[in-house]
Amino acid sequence: MRSTIFSSIKGYVRTANRWLLRTPERALNEAYEAALAIKNLEDSYFNGERIFPDSKRYGRTTQNYFQSELKKNLDIIKLRMTEFRASRTIVRLSNQSITEVQLEDSAELQRINVIDRPAAILKKLRFIDEILSRYESRDPNPTSVIVIADANQSNGTNGASLVRASDEREATRNYGNPRSKTQLTGVKDALLDDPNTRKDARSITDKTGVLPRSILETVDRIKRELDPDAEQEVVRDFRRSKARTIISMRLVLFLIIIPLLTQQITKSFVVGPLIDQFRRDAPQVRIFLNDEMEEEALAELQKFEQRLRFKILIGEAEPQSDAEINEQVREKARELQEEFREISGDAIKNVFSDIFGLLAFFLVLISSRKEIEVLKSFMDQMIYGLSDSAKAFVIILFTDMFVGFHSPHGWEVLLEGVSRHFGLPANRDFIFLFIATFPVILDTIFKYWIFRYLNRVSPSAVATYKNMNE
Repeated sequence: MRSTIFSSIKGYVRTANRWLLRTPERALNEAYEAALAIKNLEDSYFNGERIFPDSKRYGRTTQNYFQSELKKNLDIIKLRMTEFRASRTIVRLSNQSITEVQLEDSAELQRINVIDRPAAILKKLRFIDEILSRYESRDPNPTSVIVIADANQSNGTNGASLVRASDEREATRNYGNPRSKTQLTGVKDALLDDPNTRKDARSITDKTGVLPRSILETVDRIKRELDPDAEQEVVRDFRRSKARTIISMRLVLFLIIIPLLTQQITKSFVVGPLIDQFRRDAPQVRIFLNDEMEEEALAELQKFEQRLRFKILIGEAEPQSDAEINEQVREKARELQEEFREISGDAIKNVFSDIFGLLAFFLVLISSRKEIEVLKSFMDQMIYGLSDSAKAFVIILFTDMFVGFHSPHGWEVLLEGVSRHFGLPANRDFIFLFIATFPVILDTIFKYWIFRYLNRVSPSAVATYKNMNE
């Protein structure tokens, strides 16, 4: 029996090891195929040039198709190259020779029968870099150059423009054009690829001056209203705001949905079958992971027996002998055994599947650094753009919820739920120690943020907060 279990485990480990060893090459090949798809589109429809979003040779529907295919393949390249770099830190590609390697050259498709693996990898990487460089570079006369707006001008005002068109009249005229979706796609891509995004996306809290902000905002608003190009400014602000909102919402959804899907899929199809097979083939495995589970099962069994005898005494059930009662109790004990076996197995599955979910979360963060900068700017403008009473309301809500008088009960329920999720005993000493320290740290952070940042940016909000708190 044990030899069968160990052989099955070795088989799973061998399969996983084989899959891991092939991960770098598989990721590189998928990125290379996506680059080939882009090159085929360029050669077939754009005479070998890059795919322009405003080509005059095709209609709007065809242009949308080209742009969607381009974006899809560029996303595949970026994702697979991230996977390639991450897996290369663990696995080194061997120096074996490969056959039938297809390499795309600028002139024609060449087939090489035998070539060293490092040479093939380098040539694929050069080809991928060549494709990426065409769409990461800037045109000499770009239709729109994206810069991050000055954050302190976004509180109740239109703010500085994120889109500066080289021909403002043409930008306004094209706003009502059916190709506005394509233009918005260009705005979003430029917003993500602009190297000044991280440098210029400074927080609102860093933009304080000698004069009050309200006076400066009023002067800026008057200047913008007197500007003859105010209408073009509104159009550019709308495009910038829409692109930034879409990018931020998409990133937030990815950060929530991808880890949850990864956790559920790995639990159902990867970790779950392995744990079930192991516990099924090993009857000596403990049913209860901790003493609390055993006490809970014992209490439920005693309650069942007492309820059965009570129903017999009050006449709701037919009189039974002690042997019949014991048989029913024994059947209930077997049901509880299977139930808590499932609970224990589910807790073990949660440990490994949650690890995969965390890895997916960090992979999304690593591959979305530019989107994170846009999200930070979006959150700054959304939070600091609230009115003073709304800011005070949000601060009081969060402080009372996490560090307020009633917060220890919430933390206790949360920690007990986490312990039950992983099949750990709820250590009361640890829970009480956590409640005695962590909310205090959070309260200190809240107060420091109010004193250090909010008091400089919005003193009226701090005054409103103090009045509401009193």
